[in-house]
Amino acid sequence: MMHDFLSNNRIELIDRCRAKVAERLARAATVRQLQTGVPLFLDQLIRTLRIEQTSQPMNSRKISGPASGAPALSEIGVTAARHGKELLGLGFTLEQVVHDYGDLCQAITDLAHERDAPFKIDEFRTLNRCLDNAIAEAVTEFSYQRDFAVADKQALEMNERLGFFAHELRNFLGTATLAFTAAKVGNLNLAGATGSVLERSLVGLRNLIDRSLAEVRITAGPTAQRRVFSAAQFVAEVRHSATLEAEIHGCLFIVSAVDPLLAIAGDWDLLFSAIGNLLQNAFKFTHLHTEVSLDVYASGDRILMDVKDNCGGLPPGTAENMFLPFVQTGSDRSGLGLGLSIARRSVEANDGVLSVRDVPRVGCVFTISLPRHVVPGG
Repeated sequence: MMHDFLSNNRIELIDRCRAKVAERLARAATVRQLQTGVPLFLDQLIRTLRIEQTSQPMNSRKISGPASGAPALSEIGVTAARHGKELLGLGFTLEQVVHDYGDLCQAITDLAHERDAPFKIDEFRTLNRCLDNAIAEAVTEFSYQRDFAVADKQALEMNERLGFFAHELRNFLGTATLAFTAAKVGNLNLAGATGSVLERSLVGLRNLIDRSLAEVRITAGPTAQRRVFSAAQFVAEVRHSATLEAEIHGCLFIVSAVDPLLAIAGDWDLLFSAIGNLLQNAFKFTHLHTEVSLDVYASGDRILMDVKDNCGGLPPGTAENMFLPFVQTGSDRSGLGLGLSIARRSVEANDGVLSVRDVPRVGCVFTISLPRHVVPGG
């Protein structure tokens, strides 16, 4: 009888399963990993087989569940679900959940062959039914808990992002309101210091909203509005938009001439947001009264857009992390730390590449590389 064979070789079977886990993971299965897995399932299988040898074999379904695989409350289903949940908590994969039960089946088959222990066909059917139901419940619970954890993490990240956004929005709006009130009460000239404060706050609000809109578009999926447009016209609009901010930050903004035949194929708004974020970053960190430049030119089959600043160079080891969300590497920690992350995603959504090159003790160069095109009819 299979139940006698399993009872007599219980420890040997558990040890073999532990060894199989060690082969896959380069470490032995722990007591915690196995406590709701193989040992408990093995005991339930033994009890199921014994009941099926009695005059009321259908009572075994309370332990094993039905052969149809239909949802039903059973001992194996409950403990298998708990096992799947615990394996997720221990950092195991869905594949490991399935392997845990497959290991026992393989161990039983191998040991029976070695000991020349014949089993009845009905006993093998019972073994397969128990394994199928256990795997189904463990995988279902593992997947449910994993999806729940992912959704919970996404909700926390969204709440954090909204919190940062609301905080920055309140700061800019509060400063703008105070500046406006001071100008109104004191009948001040907006060309003076109070006007400059108001102007900086409004520019900050505009940039914050632009970045947020770009992130929403990227997160929503591949909805880029692609068209072919003149690189020169694009740069002209960028220059017009960024000049005011350069003046506010007290730096010189230089834009080189662009070949009128060069064209870009992509989403104007996303690319405009990307180059705008790079320039905002440059204006923010470049030293006072130094130069920020924008150069757009062709190189082979690519169009390159270089944003150069005079920030003094990057701190060691920061270049590879600059494009991560909520990362701020400079001394000025205003803003959300999302600009460079959004810029990279906007560029990649247009089949481009965004990179950074450090110029030690001078500054850094951010480069957008896009496929090269020609202005239609040019």
